[in-house]
Amino acid sequence: MIRAGALLLAALLGGAALAAAPETSLEPPARPQADAGLEAAGIVPAPEFRPVSWPQSEQILAAAARPADRPLLGPGSSLLPFARPDSLAEQVLFKRRKRRKGSVCGDIDIQGDSVGHVSGMLPGCGAKDAVRVREIAGVRLSQASLMTCNTARALKTWINREVETAFGRRNKVVSLRVAAHYACRTRNNRPGAKISEHGKGQAIDISGFTLASGETVTVLKGWQNRKTRKTLKKVWRAACGPFGTVLGPEADRYHRDHFHLDVARHRGGSYCR
Repeated sequence: MIRAGALLLAALLGGAALAAAPETSLEPPARPQADAGLEAAGIVPAPEFRPVSWPQSEQILAAAARPADRPLLGPGSSLLPFARPDSLAEQVLFKRRKRRKGSVCGDIDIQGDSVGHVSGMLPGCGAKDAVRVREIAGVRLSQASLMTCNTARALKTWINREVETAFGRRNKVVSLRVAAHYACRTRNNRPGAKISEHGKGQAIDISGFTLASGETVTVLKGWQNRKTRKTLKKVWRAACGPFGTVLGPEADRYHRDHFHLDVARHRGGSYCR
């Protein structure tokens, strides 16, 4: 009897559910036969909404509308620069030939004259294959200076590394003020002292830097000036390496107004003070 009651209740609930069902199915409409065939073949139908193509540019439209019989742009209308005149090329070659002729130490950037062997009055003085330098790497020396090629090359490295643009690329150093170069003497001119590197053509003293603006920054005053002291210290420090000995205003009282630079080598490396 209990089982018969359960069956009756299920029938009543089923009838109510059928009565509440929608009259139409919620399933999506069947796809057209053509799309179904494409999908079965592995081809996905194209979407209904396609992106709008970009409009043609004005240049392309103008080119398409250009008459076919119109001549193309000729060489006379080209925007390429004119070829350099032969006279300009000759001037450049002549200037380079002149610089090479006036160079020493096998380097076109070192301008001067060959001197050869220099003998000194004191034992230990003198230099072999000495040169008298006027300009290095485009930077003039205030006086033609006698030195060895090793000294000239070290000076060039120093100039290229730091000196030329030390005070700004728009206000480059154009000249070095030379306080001393070759001189057959003892160190600091003290009696009985060793021969100075100046007496061997291996040293040069720089007391100032002349800029493109015409201003000259001296070591003596510039070292005390807040605006230039940092730059001068950087220039002094950059010489340590190309030169074996670098002395400045803080070394001793003999070098308060200049940088002493020489190519003497030491066992412990460069001596910079």
